[in-house]
Amino acid sequence: MKRISIVLIACLTQGWAQQPQNNAAEARKIDPIKTSITVREKVESPAPAYISEYTEESIASRPGVNIDDRLRDVPGFTLFRRSSSLTSHPTSQGVSLRGIGSSAASRTLVLFDGLPANDPFGGWVYWSRFNPDYIDSVEISRGASTSVFGDRAMGGAVSLRSPTPEARHATGAFETGSAGIAEARGGFTDLWGPVGFSSSVRGFRSDGFYIVPEDVRGSVDRKADVDFISGDVRLDFFGDNDHLSLRSNVIAEQRINGTSLRENSSSLGTVGGHYQRQELSITGYHSRGILRSTFSAVSNGGNSESLSLLQSVPAEDTGGSLVWSRSRTNWNLMLGADTHRASGVSNEIVIFNGARRALGGKLWQQGMFVQADANLNSRTQVYGGLRHDFTDRGNDFWSPRGGIAFSEGPRRWRASAYRSFRSPTLNEFFRQFRVGNITTLQNENLRPETMTGVDAGMDWRRDGFLVRTTLFWQQIEDLIGNATIQLTPSIIRQRQNFGEATSRGLEVEIQKIFGPIRAEAAYLYVDAQLDNSVWMSQVPRHQGSFQLLYSSGRTLLSGGLRSYDAQFEDDLNQFLLPGFATVQVMVKHRLAHGFSALLAAENLLDRTFLVGFTPTPTTGNPRLLRVGIRWEAGS
Repeated sequence: MKRISIVLIACLTQGWAQQPQNNAAEARKIDPIKTSITVREKVESPAPAYISEYTEESIASRPGVNIDDRLRDVPGFTLFRRSSSLTSHPTSQGVSLRGIGSSAASRTLVLFDGLPANDPFGGWVYWSRFNPDYIDSVEISRGASTSVFGDRAMGGAVSLRSPTPEARHATGAFETGSAGIAEARGGFTDLWGPVGFSSSVRGFRSDGFYIVPEDVRGSVDRKADVDFISGDVRLDFFGDNDHLSLRSNVIAEQRINGTSLRENSSSLGTVGGHYQRQELSITGYHSRGILRSTFSAVSNGGNSESLSLLQSVPAEDTGGSLVWSRSRTNWNLMLGADTHRASGVSNEIVIFNGARRALGGKLWQQGMFVQADANLNSRTQVYGGLRHDFTDRGNDFWSPRGGIAFSEGPRRWRASAYRSFRSPTLNEFFRQFRVGNITTLQNENLRPETMTGVDAGMDWRRDGFLVRTTLFWQQIEDLIGNATIQLTPSIIRQRQNFGEATSRGLEVEIQKIFGPIRAEAAYLYVDAQLDNSVWMSQVPRHQGSFQLLYSSGRTLLSGGLRSYDAQFEDDLNQFLLPGFATVQVMVKHRLAHGFSALLAAENLLDRTFLVGFTPTPTTGNPRLLRVGIRWEAGS
């Protein structure tokens, strides 16, 4: 490790004396204001919403093993329990935006090349399935300001897109670092006339790190770690007036969850296709996976442990959509329908009483929508949409949406109002789980969540400067959360409809160019409370980030600060997680013959911060150092 670091640092140091060979334009420009989110390939949905776009260069300039760690500069983007996907259980990797909480089940739809990437049983996301070198752009839409997406996008949508295939283009990378991290990535694309081929593979292993503080650590505590392998294959057929894309993605991982007996293994695969012909877009997909987990009970001293629950959860999801769109000079119209059918079973063995049970079922959801926008004049654009969703559980919901945008020179004013809903996942209906010594029960009688929201903001972009602000208010009825129903002798919680919750706040994003330096700052204030004046769990009141990016010639330097306010772990506001801040830095330098070197550090100051109580406190990742080499050849 030390020898590798010395060699890379020597290469980087030598690069400072070399004459710059390009002007690193990606660090010296402000991207245009994004006014739509990609739905399928070239199909985009205009919206009067706060939509952020992160290009390939922007993603590559942020340190992080997985994409979720690189997106933490986005205000409001967090996983459940604010921990990294490197150590968190897969079921806690749901996404939260704008402080409406995730309750482990994501209230945000994640798309990969237009196909849903959320787990079919629980809605969480396997972030390790996305190869950072294989992501061309990421778009993030807050709120439910578009009618195209269904209930899985109640709080917003994240759209990841892979790059367009190029002729004989190959990449390879290897990284190693602290915590025994070793990662290899590779990709290849080619063009054969009208046919494009793309593929990527990624393998990762680590020795992990302790997630329990040393002063309360017992003999049963082990380092939490993850080993995984993932891959993608994609075929594109480009016609004169049409485009057919077929793709597959698979992830398999193994985790140790912090003690001798707590571990899980999981796998998930998706195959799908998209066909585009002029104004018509057709999509279909099938996902299948399985999650195996073991849960245990640990004594108060952390010196003895016994198995309490064995779990195996197979699930699958089949779905598709049909979208027709037409665009003219002054208006756009989009009509569509979509459906998906998820099924799964939680097979459980309760060790204490020897009980065996299998709880599960299916959830079939269908939706239809219409959406349009029109220019009233050269400055004003209005938006409107209506969506109807219904499920085989008798849920029937209408979701109207509307908005307006007004352009005034370099400024764009926008406002929108919307209603949306989310059906409980199969995970919330049927699966119990245990985190430490806290048991959370399922609930087959849950009602869907419904949300009403409004927001208004301004985008101001000039040469080398951008500021975006948004005021928002969102009210959720029948919010689903983990309600504490017993505190002694052990803590028991159950998924329940809490009633009404309100989330209101402010988002701010600022970018500024100073010659070769790009500065970015983002901030989120959110006041999220239940109707009994209890703070919503897992939602900090303040979040912020700041990043400096320097790019000149062959060398890229970036440094950033991320800050989080205190938040409560539970619905009773008994367990307070203090606020914290972390520093991230990265140096990349292009060497000769397509090679580049990387030196990155996350949590550079080795700050210890809490991410949960089980009720034993658990901590986030310590300082992680990585060095690596990347190779690229072809067009």
